[in-house]
Amino acid sequence: MLKRILRPVKRYFRHTDALMLFLIVCICAFSLVLTFSTTRSYGSNKYIVIQAGAMLIGFVGYIIASLLDLERFPRLWILLFVFNILFQVSLRFFGVAGDTGNRSWIRFGPIGVQPGEIGKIIFIYTMACHISLLRDRLNSVFSVAQLLLHTLVTTGAVYFFSKDLGVTIMYPLIFVIMFFAGGVSLLWLGGLTAAGGAALPLLWSKMSENQRFRILVVFEPELSSRFAWHAQQSMQALRGGGLFGQGLLRGAKVQSSTLYGKHTDFIFSSCGEELGFVGCALLLLLLAALVMRVLHISGKSAGTFDRLMCAGVGGMMTVQILINIGMCAGVMPVIGLTLPLVSYGGSSIVTTLTALGFVCGAAMRQKPSWLRN
Repeated sequence: MLKRILRPVKRYFRHTDALMLFLIVCICAFSLVLTFSTTRSYGSNKYIVIQAGAMLIGFVGYIIASLLDLERFPRLWILLFVFNILFQVSLRFFGVAGDTGNRSWIRFGPIGVQPGEIGKIIFIYTMACHISLLRDRLNSVFSVAQLLLHTLVTTGAVYFFSKDLGVTIMYPLIFVIMFFAGGVSLLWLGGLTAAGGAALPLLWSKMSENQRFRILVVFEPELSSRFAWHAQQSMQALRGGGLFGQGLLRGAKVQSSTLYGKHTDFIFSSCGEELGFVGCALLLLLLAALVMRVLHISGKSAGTFDRLMCAGVGGMMTVQILINIGMCAGVMPVIGLTLPLVSYGGSSIVTTLTALGFVCGAAMRQKPSWLRN
């Protein structure tokens, strides 16, 4: 009986992408250590328990996603596109504000779900399907218009109902990466870049005063000591760690809670203060290796759909890593983006692990059929 149960488990781990899984486990272990240290001063173990629980759910999602071949359901993306829009609209009726004041959460008792985070993996899937459907005429005006409408409607729904600029900005950036990976002409990319630049004044006028100040203080910190405070504390924490850090549970700003979002948005700064340059370098090396593995799998994928899914996931992680570390280093606006697989947050952890599960599935399908039996 036991052998019958273990047989499919052994088969799965024999055929899965071992390197990617190893990197994911290492990063998750790193996250648990940092979450434990950064939340110890709160006098509660709930954070480490929730983070570990989210990872367990995420790994279940990872396994399920790796076994699904969604390309076999070519029309499913339309239903999921509609679902994603309605999911974001649900914030209008059930949304509650988080620590940042954005109405971006739906609460089920102690459990919080962030539709904008979960919507990213749905968007990657629907966009991969849509681009695959149009691949033979991708550079036509009609095709580009369809894909732009797809992106604008989804992005607009996320921002209008949540006002979460950090999550919202990910959607058009993911689209650009997937559009490029789909083989679009560089002329279209140049045109879209120019159009985006021309639209910046309009976007600026639609931003709240708080959002504008978050951007402006990157260039002029003295403009608002209030909005420059978080970035300044973050940079001081990074500098204070030196080469080897002040030690776990010993970071001055981390343990005194002077550093805002020490276990969420600024967990990289917490790593810098307690584990120093060496700890930050090791974490960055693990994240970079994971992204490179995802992009490697994307490049080897024979099918358009798998290639685009992997490119979308790799692009999503790359952009989030760059923006989050830029926030911590004071060179990017503080817009509330998590560090993938590292920051505390159930929705982010589950979404990222599930997304990586789809990448694992693409890698498994690359193997010859006789190796997958």
